[in-house]
Amino acid sequence: MSFKKRLAEKTGLEERLLPSSYQIIGDVLLIKFMKIRSLGQKQKIASSILELLPYVKTVCEIKKISSEFRTPRIKKLAGKRTVTVHKEHGILYKIDVSKIMFSKGNLFERQRLLSKIKKDETVIDMFAGIGYFSLSIAKKCKKVYAIEKNPIAYKYLKENIKLNKIKNIEPILGDNRKIRLNEKADRIVMGYFPGTEKFVPNALKMLKPNGIIHFHNTYREDEVWEKPMNDIKKNIKRFKILDKKVVKSVSPRTYHVVIDVKIIS
Repeated sequence: MSFKKRLAEKTGLEERLLPSSYQIIGDVLLIKFMKIRSLGQKQKIASSILELLPYVKTVCEIKKISSEFRTPRIKKLAGKRTVTVHKEHGILYKIDVSKIMFSKGNLFERQRLLSKIKKDETVIDMFAGIGYFSLSIAKKCKKVYAIEKNPIAYKYLKENIKLNKIKNIEPILGDNRKIRLNEKADRIVMGYFPGTEKFVPNALKMLKPNGIIHFHNTYREDEVWEKPMNDIKKNIKRFKILDKKVVKSVSPRTYHVVIDVKIIS
């Protein structure tokens, strides 16, 4: 029997009204309601989920993502806490899901990126967040500079470095356009969107000759791949495309893409 059918039996609500998908971060379940407006019914569903899934301790409704820091708007429906520890491929991520977004949809991109990293490289993560890329990258390379502007995300970044006992990440709080490092990178991760193109000039200042940039951004279906390439050409004179991928859909006919760009000096 499907989970949705079990939930319908448990709540007494019609199956067609229930959400068809959810996301679990650590022991917190995030759910989006499209057809139910009643708070009482939402809470009934949340309580039933806790009974059906004993490893889930909190259920929250996620409403939308907003602001420069992509802050989630969350309503807790059942359970006590929104701080949890999520484990993914041996990496522990401590996070408050009511304050920071965690995209499990980036898992395959993180794995793909790891296959490119070399042990003697210095990497700059220009938008480090809580360490989505930095924590796993650090286990494969010489040094990571993890830059993060959001003070809340930066707090969890530092906690996650300690939690994973990683010694070769230097966390930096601030706007990457204003940061000046004494060392340049072999590789730069630009895991941010939208509007990533405006940060490329500063990425070039941080990069060694013939270095590599992993450029992330969002584009409409009718813009891929012409507009991403134009955004790169506007900022980089000589380059070679090593790879390009659609990471995931972020809304109808809009995609998160990544392009691996080698700068030719």
